[in-house]
Amino acid sequence: MIKILYAEDEEDIRAIAKIALEEIGGFTVKYCQNGNETLQAIDEFQPDLLLLDVMMPGMDGPATLKKLREKPKYKNIPAIFMTAKIQPNELMQYQEMNVLDVIAKPFDPMKLSEIIRSAWDRRGDNGH
Repeated sequence: MIKILYAEDEEDIRAIAKIALEEIGGFTVKYCQNGNETLQAIDEFQPDLLLLDVMMPGMDGPATLKKLREKPKYKNIPAIFMTAKIQPNELMQYQEMNVLDVIAKPFDPMKLSEIIRSAWDRRGDNGH
């Protein structure tokens, strides 16, 4: 059972993700609306994986991940970014942050958990 901490500021996307991740994927998920909530929730929830929207008000996904990785116990926590705008130069930056994957939005709710599970299974290949 993989526990996912998911930061997404748009409520409608969280609602679709809830079905995709919990009902279809069978994951345990805690939802946060922004980076600050994610930082507050992580210690109590102890996730196996972070799913972070790139564009959020306040602290965006990459800034949230950097902040979390400053804490020794979250230094190597696997993370996946989700974004509506994948630019090649940004993709390079995300990959340099050692994320498992970057998922394009809008995502297919029927395939989201499959994509995440596949990225999770590959994590051993990239030093995690």
